[in-house]
Amino acid sequence: MYMVMYVLDDPNLLDELLESLCAVGVTGATIVESTGMHRRRARVTRPHFRFPFEGRMNSQLEDNLTMFVIVPDQEAVRVCLGAIEQVVGDLAGPRNGILAAWPLEVAKGLRIAPAGSLCTEEEAQ
Repeated sequence: MYMVMYVLDDPNLLDELLESLCAVGVTGATIVESTGMHRRRARVTRPHFRFPFEGRMNSQLEDNLTMFVIVPDQEAVRVCLGAIEQVVGDLAGPRNGILAAWPLEVAKGLRIAPAGSLCTEEEAQ
């Protein structure tokens, strides 16, 4: 089993991304609001204004969404990568997000997914 972590830079793409992942058989994901180091530092070092446009400056520094998905094998990781890039574009491009995947030594509470599916047995029912 593998953990796939994807940091979505544009939260407006979340629903489309979830649809793309569902289309390839992923039916379970954990989504966490997150902030990267660059955005945090930009907020801390930004001067504090007391003007009406201050709210608009904050909206330009929206947070990210980080998604965690457990898949059965490396081929499923590649399938997830393809589904993600179909929505956001090539991850080598700027502001398209970051994906990392790693093998899991322990994963408890999951059931074996049916052949050809990336979801757990419980989610498939």
